[in-house]
Amino acid sequence: MGKGRNAMNTLWQDLRYAARMLRKQYGFTAIAVLSLALGIGANTALFSVIDAVLLKKLPVSEPEQLVLFRSLTVPNFSFGGFNGNANPDPPSGMIAANSFPYQTFARLREQKSVLSHIFAFAAVGVNVNVDGEADVARAQVVSGNYYAGLGVKPFVGRLITDSDDQAAATPVAVISDRYWQRRFERNQSVLGKQIKLNNVSFTIVGVTPPEFNGTGQVGSSPDISVPLALEPSLSTDRSRMKGAGQWWLRLMGRLQPGANSEQARASLEGVFQQSVLEHRSARVQPAGQPPLPALEPKDYPRLRVDSGSQGEMDVRRLFAPQLYLLLGVVALVLLIACANVANLVLVRASTRQKEIAVRLAMGAGRRRLIRLLLTESVLLSLLGGVAGIIFASWIKDAFLTVGNWGGEGMNALNPRLDLRVLGFTIALSLLTGVLFGVAPALRATRIDLTPSLKDTGRSSSAASRSLLSKSLVVAQVAMSLVLLISAGLFLRTLRNLQNVPLGFNSENLLLFSVNPNLLGYKDAALANLYRQMFDRVEAVPGVSAVTFSRNALLSGSISGREIYLGSASSADGAPMEGGEVRVHLVRENFFATMEIPLLLGRSFTPQDDERAPKVVVVNQTFARLVSSGDNAISKRFGFSVDKPTEIEIVGVVRDTKYGNQREESQPTVYVPWLQELRGVGGMTFEVRTAGDPVPLAPAIRQAVREVDSNLPVVGVRTQVEQANESLRIERLFARLLSFFGLLALLLAAIGLYGVMAYAVAQRTKEIGIRMALGAQRYDVLKLVLSQGMILTLIGVALGAAGAIGLTRLMKSLLFGVSATDPATFIAIALLLAAVALLASYVPARRATKVDPLVALRYE
Repeated sequence: MGKGRNAMNTLWQDLRYAARMLRKQYGFTAIAVLSLALGIGANTALFSVIDAVLLKKLPVSEPEQLVLFRSLTVPNFSFGGFNGNANPDPPSGMIAANSFPYQTFARLREQKSVLSHIFAFAAVGVNVNVDGEADVARAQVVSGNYYAGLGVKPFVGRLITDSDDQAAATPVAVISDRYWQRRFERNQSVLGKQIKLNNVSFTIVGVTPPEFNGTGQVGSSPDISVPLALEPSLSTDRSRMKGAGQWWLRLMGRLQPGANSEQARASLEGVFQQSVLEHRSARVQPAGQPPLPALEPKDYPRLRVDSGSQGEMDVRRLFAPQLYLLLGVVALVLLIACANVANLVLVRASTRQKEIAVRLAMGAGRRRLIRLLLTESVLLSLLGGVAGIIFASWIKDAFLTVGNWGGEGMNALNPRLDLRVLGFTIALSLLTGVLFGVAPALRATRIDLTPSLKDTGRSSSAASRSLLSKSLVVAQVAMSLVLLISAGLFLRTLRNLQNVPLGFNSENLLLFSVNPNLLGYKDAALANLYRQMFDRVEAVPGVSAVTFSRNALLSGSISGREIYLGSASSADGAPMEGGEVRVHLVRENFFATMEIPLLLGRSFTPQDDERAPKVVVVNQTFARLVSSGDNAISKRFGFSVDKPTEIEIVGVVRDTKYGNQREESQPTVYVPWLQELRGVGGMTFEVRTAGDPVPLAPAIRQAVREVDSNLPVVGVRTQVEQANESLRIERLFARLLSFFGLLALLLAAIGLYGVMAYAVAQRTKEIGIRMALGAQRYDVLKLVLSQGMILTLIGVALGAAGAIGLTRLMKSLLFGVSATDPATFIAIALLLAAVALLASYVPARRATKVDPLVALRYE
């Protein structure tokens, strides 16, 4: 007990002494704390994002008991509406799917198993009308036991229960806390309020807790949840709940105490296979499609049960490489900051050499002094950590704002500086204090007492400190070069992408989207609505042309279909598979409005409707696919195997960028919207204006409102903004790497300046002797500058080798520039050398002003 009290007293004495010393040398303290704050703050901010995206469990009761269901099938297992993707680590030769048909959910839920709950959810699109104001919101349908299975408690009111999940039940809805804040300003009277979802009235009965953002993927955080049984009243696809419906439901479950996921899989595997095979056999193949092949037992689907503690992580894992790469960048900045502070501590230790020698001479043990010096370093790093938390809140917001990963859904994750993140910051601060403090402490206490007490000469420890300082500077230069080269490559990538020819005129274009299908518009009524909207928008003063298409160019939204080409060498016209092409549903004046040049043939006309022969316009790449040259006019193909000559090519237009600027030109087919009216849903309007389109946005909104006040206008942006949005990841990396690279360059310059200034101070007597013997100022300047440039060149050489290794890992993120681009490497090396030369010049110039008489009396 006494030893513990003595240890605490000693620690308290060390802390008070360290605080006095840091307060006494406030200039050193301020520079060191600021350097550490930037490094620790950046790491803390990024860790908070990584924690929210990749590490944090669902904020529900006992999340470790949750499981997530997937299905595994072989490639030749075909069924309708299958939503498969490359989930993590599927068995070799298997395809993993996230979703299930409603019939499978119903069968699994009926079984007695090791699961206390099996619940379902799925995203649906809704138009929301509250008090006459229309909007679009993210929504989901959930089974009645969804919230009970998760263990979520209501924040206000109540949540959806099994009694609500009945076709005859009163329609109720639960909203998220974010939506409550955004749409209702957290008004308590929201309970019992009537809202219309896709023109169906629902009563709001509750609000979910602020920390709960659903179980879905990034970017799909739901605003509104409604019972699963009411999905047919909201969906334009009425088949999902009936017969051989689509694979559309996500399934999760909660394990009984003591059970595991393998037991859950074994208890449900047979029922799952039976329900899927029944579903497959009941499916009616579309006309022209071959019958489904017979299945061998080895081809039967398999059930996969994964941990559901973090909800669905598939899309979140797409962000992992980017986040971990940035984490490596900010960790490198922190290392540079540590090296810089270590150099400052070494220089500071040289001024305390006599103090340390006195303590050693009076009997203080070397271990005791190392602990004292480490206490100062750790206290300094903790101060940097406290300041870093302030920086972290700003940097975190910058990450989300500039990156916009996952759109609003990423922000819905709401990365917070909570106890986990604060614990990370404290641990990082302590580690940082030890990292930059241990080497200076060891060097400072390894001194020769006699010359130190006499205050004459230079001990061997001074030489070792100088060598350590120079090594730290070399490391700073090397790490700075790595960051700056990475930034340079991303800046060139961004510039290359911005200069990519788009194939159309993106200036003076305003885009907005609508989805009348959600309000029940179909066929002739839908066509009439779009015609009215076209006329109203075209009449807005300042509008020169209007068109619309299913997907906006450069939006990342892409539609594709398999095509079948008629065989020219076959007498019976037997079809052959041609592969998948991009399909773009457009209005007849799309090419003229977007200023896409027509190279051959004709464009569409209003007469190209459902009654007319099917025609398309294709791009140059598609034309080369079906003909030896670009002249593909009158060539025929089909979208079904039994009609390979149904569609005639009537025009060829120039290649344009469809999904993003990175893609090579893909075979693209433009289809007149009136010939596929049943497939027309939401559309994006492209409005060409005489000048800046932004001021016309209110008038255009009003024009749409005059056609149907219940139809919300969403996604209002210019085409230039759309193009820039598609480059947000590249812009994020270019900006952040440039910022951190310049910060690292500044820290390296400060470190080099400190070492050279210390070296000049240590060699004052030597410089005086040289000048007394006839050395000119130029010679002294050259001597000092050469020392600084040698350190810089060594750092550049090591940094170039490191950059070659690192940039190869970023190869997939670059565009139009090699990962080892010589021009970038040389330019960055020259920039770093110039800054290093400037940092060395100031102490070198000071050395040339040394008075030989004063220098000879130095020390």
